Amino acid sequence: MAEFQDYVIYFLIWLVSAILIRIFIRKRTTSGLPPSPLALPIIGHLHLLAPIPHQALAKLSQRYGPLIHIFLGSVPCVVASSPEMAKDFLKAYESSYSNRPHSFATDYLTYGSQDFSFAPYGPYWKFMKKLCMSELLGDQTLELLLPVRRSEMRRFIEFLSRKASAGKSTDIGGELIRLTNNVISRMIMSERCSEDEDEAGDVRKLVQEIAELTGRFNLMDFIWYCKNLDLQGFGKRLKEVRDRFDVMMERVTDEHQNLGRKLKLENEEGEGVKDLLDILLDISANESSETSLTRENIKAFILDIFAAGTDTSAITTEWALAELINHPNILHKAQQEIDSVVGKNRLIEESDIPKLPYLQAIVKETDLKHWENPLEFRPERFLNEDGNVKAQLDVRGQHYHLLPFGSGRRGCPGTSLALLVVQTTLAAMIQCFEWKVEGNGTVDMEEGPGITLPKAHPLICFPVARCNPMPSM
Repeated sequence: MAEFQDYVIYFLIWLVSAILIRIFIRKRTTSGLPPSPLALPIIGHLHLLAPIPHQALAKLSQRYGPLIHIFLGSVPCVVASSPEMAKDFLKAYESSYSNRPHSFATDYLTYGSQDFSFAPYGPYWKFMKKLCMSELLGDQTLELLLPVRRSEMRRFIEFLSRKASAGKSTDIGGELIRLTNNVISRMIMSERCSEDEDEAGDVRKLVQEIAELTGRFNLMDFIWYCKNLDLQGFGKRLKEVRDRFDVMMERVTDEHQNLGRKLKLENEEGEGVKDLLDILLDISANESSETSLTRENIKAFILDIFAAGTDTSAITTEWALAELINHPNILHKAQQEIDSVVGKNRLIEESDIPKLPYLQAIVKETDLKHWENPLEFRPERFLNEDGNVKAQLDVRGQHYHLLPFGSGRRGCPGTSLALLVVQTTLAAMIQCFEWKVEGNGTVDMEEGPGITLPKAHPLICFPVARCNPMPSM
């Protein structure tokens, strides 16, 4: 129903545009601009981006070249579609493109861009970037919080083992979101936000709604005369989602502050491992800190981590498993690699991942959005003849061929954490289980709309026990 209403609104916008401006189509000849497809009045090139924008942009680049100029409504944009062009934008002219575009949804959800991801490039953003790399998401903190990720992985594998024993299917995407949500929530606030079915469904829904609202097309952002008209009803939904997040974060923050005071009274040194919220609250209370953090800054930053660290990692792992089910020879080769390095008597650990180049190549191939043949799934393209991973095809944006985490100043600071979670989860799933689907045994690979590129249809699988690396299972 909501999609039908959107189409009606788009039609009305087009109709008004046709009335206000004489209908004509002509190629823009503005001097100095890259090539541009033919545009419509008011809506520009928006009609060319449906239904899946990245697929549409790939097709346009094949016709008009690696650099094109388009209008998203009244907003001018340039699209770079080659490593060389990406390097120009993200390295040679990085300082000119260091700010993020504002949108109504992200601005509201992040308390007026008081977060990290959408904050303007400046002193506050630089301070938070340094904080992320050195303390919040640095190697030392990730190592201290390793037991959290290990514990949640064991829970996940035990859950799948119960499904396998009962011969029952499971919604892999939903369970992966539960896993990543619990990993992130325990690292942030030392508690599981998806403990039981009811609460799990609520938190998963919250994360998915945030991803949907931030990625959904909003007329207010692109059509100039709709700027102050909430024709799609975004405002009410955004308020409801942020209010739910606020209630959770206010409770957790108050608990952390009260517990922190109690620990200081009992023990001058404090005890236990600090979670990310503890670190942020310590910085907020430190009067000598170079930048003061408000409670809104803290809540907005944690919203960033929830939104960027749960849905994205879960969906990437889901796509990877779907590809492996459709390519059993690649799945078998990955299992052989894991068996030779890890064996079948213990569950794979994060420390094993550097010894598994083929697994790393599978994850990189999953992140690949467009290549010479996008229908081909071939992890070997990321490996040298000796079987090691090609350095020039990294995922950290150093060579501009593959940019799942961006590059340069605004590259994702959570890259290391995301790779640990995705690679270890996928490895554990294929180490412990074979995977079956109903019907003809293949997975539908249709892409759905959304900023995190979900599958159009859920991945429903039957796990079949392959080995038992945890005796407690």
